[in-house]
Amino acid sequence: MSHSPPHLPLPGILLHSPRAYDLQVWLATRGRERSLRETILNLARPRPGEAVLDVGCGTGTLAIATRPRVGPDGEVVGADPSAEMLAGARRKARRSGVEVSFVQAPAQALPFPERRFDLVMSTLMLHHLPRPARGEALREIRRVLKPGGRLLVVDFASSSKQQGGLLHRLHHHGRVKPAEILELVTGAGLERLDAGALSVRDLYYVLAVAPGAEA
Repeated sequence: MSHSPPHLPLPGILLHSPRAYDLQVWLATRGRERSLRETILNLARPRPGEAVLDVGCGTGTLAIATRPRVGPDGEVVGADPSAEMLAGARRKARRSGVEVSFVQAPAQALPFPERRFDLVMSTLMLHHLPRPARGEALREIRRVLKPGGRLLVVDFASSSKQQGGLLHRLHHHGRVKPAEILELVTGAGLERLDAGALSVRDLYYVLAVAPGAEA
């Protein structure tokens, strides 16, 4: 049975241009998006046969790259509140010839039953949400994770404004301090496995597990 929240929460900052989004990601990663994506997947460790959810999937690049790793018995779903982002994601998936499901939904109201996914990824999404909504999103992620399921959060963890330059002019939606990411993850009932900085400037990750079976 799907989760049906009593109200639809505000999704946070909505993006409406797939091309502009992809360009911003490319610029923010200094052209190393593919390398960053591989790093993220190596941290998340999607396995054959697993069900994977990409929350705030944007134009679907990470979800599409995940699909071959879970194999024919696995499943990848991308969720995003922006219809325009999802339209771009579906076009990418068709061009790539991979099967990925895309669902329009905010992170705070995921339309999935409890204990649905083995792995949830949230990359460059939390900073788009107002502070109260971040906790709601992490609790929703915890709800849809299986016991022993894994969560990987990656986000901007230091202020671009403090460092200045092109990234600050392009990316002005805020940041999430490392301590806050850890607090959100553990506050949702997940157990930290690993955390640290990534090679791309400003990015920080937390890998966590839902209590239960072995991860």
